[in-house]
Amino acid sequence: MTLQTVLVDIDKRGVATVSLNRPDVRNALNPLLISDLTTTIQALGKSNDVRAIVLKGEGKVFCAGADLGYMKDIATFSYEDNVQDALALGSLFEAVYTCPKPTISIVQGGAYGGGVGLVATTDICIATSDSKFCLSEVRLGIVPGVISPYIVKAIGQRNARRFTLTAELIDTQLALDCGLIHQIADSLETALSLCLDNILKGSPVAQTAVKELLRTVESQPINSDLKTFTAKAIATARATPDGQEGLKAFLEKRQPNWITNHE
Repeated sequence: MTLQTVLVDIDKRGVATVSLNRPDVRNALNPLLISDLTTTIQALGKSNDVRAIVLKGEGKVFCAGADLGYMKDIATFSYEDNVQDALALGSLFEAVYTCPKPTISIVQGGAYGGGVGLVATTDICIATSDSKFCLSEVRLGIVPGVISPYIVKAIGQRNARRFTLTAELIDTQLALDCGLIHQIADSLETALSLCLDNILKGSPVAQTAVKELLRTVESQPINSDLKTFTAKAIATARATPDGQEGLKAFLEKRQPNWITNHE
């Protein structure tokens, strides 16, 4: 896989670090970066050698949103060109949101526009105290179209209304309070290490299953059909090799040896 705008490193534990590598333009999104990220996330999500994916930005800023040159090009697009362009960006957010592996974004400096979309699609986000976030689309006369479903899922309808209508800067405390991020860290490296340690203690099979489970139940009414669905979900999990090993290890007071553990 040849990538021009993304760096990928997979360590011996199976942790894949995916770095947006356009620091000279604050990792702003353009068609090539969008394509590289989409391809990378999709490939890592299918890899048996990967346990978790860390998304980060090279340089001082996580992601500044759309690249200026890209925005100039968009201004000349036809309606159909705009639809196809937006669909490509939507495929990136969908790839991250539906990725079967645990995903963690670590933010330094800030995330703006589509960068906030990337944050919202990951399972966990850790940010430095000086980071800023902004959904500035209305000040450009546009809307946060393809990221809107993920923003609403991450911070709720009321918060999404506030931050998209005002386009105000969101500091890390406000981002934490509304659920956009999960932790403010003095040291991203230390906080990430602890988070990964906790993730790697879990069953990879169960983690993939729980992500799919949560996506499914989120939009379902609580009724007898959902009760049956969730009962079948745990019954299926208990019957897997990891499910059997996890319960056995708990009863024997030892650490489980997951079938897909990395040496």
